Amino acid sequence: MSDEGRRRSPAPEPRRAGVAAGTVKRPQLTARAAVLAVVVCAIAMSLAYPVREYIALRRNIAQLEQEKARELAAIRALEDRRRQLEDPGYKKQVARERLFYCEPGRKCYVVMDDEPAGAKGAAAQRKAAVPPWYQTLWESVEAADTGKGRRAPATGGGTGAARPGG
Repeated sequence: MSDEGRRRSPAPEPRRAGVAAGTVKRPQLTARAAVLAVVVCAIAMSLAYPVREYIALRRNIAQLEQEKARELAAIRALEDRRRQLEDPGYKKQVARERLFYCEPGRKCYVVMDDEPAGAKGAAAQRKAAVPPWYQTLWESVEAADTGKGRRAPATGGGTGAARPGG
């Protein structure tokens, strides 16, 4: 037998009725594509919550780091203040300024009048212009007793005219 006899020509493909050769229409969504889409959606849904939690935790960590930095700065400031208060020279300075402490053997002076004379006089005039409430009340009682007080202006509809129907 020759090689030609052994080789067979390919068998012709059976043709379907009404379909021209080479224009076979495939369905738009195959079963394999549908399964792939379902698997991708399932993976996306299963990762959505952990990713959201991860982002929220990263934001929380950033806020806590900022708070930690603020607290460390406050601690440093308080430690500096503590060191300052432990300094004997600072203690003496504060005692002289705030408590008017005078060390033995030193002459210390206290200036009582810190404000200028003009500002103090203006403040006294403002106070004198408005007497306290009890003084105003007592003066009005005395004026009513002696008859020297002025009459209050009449308000509309209060006294004097009789009411109709009653």
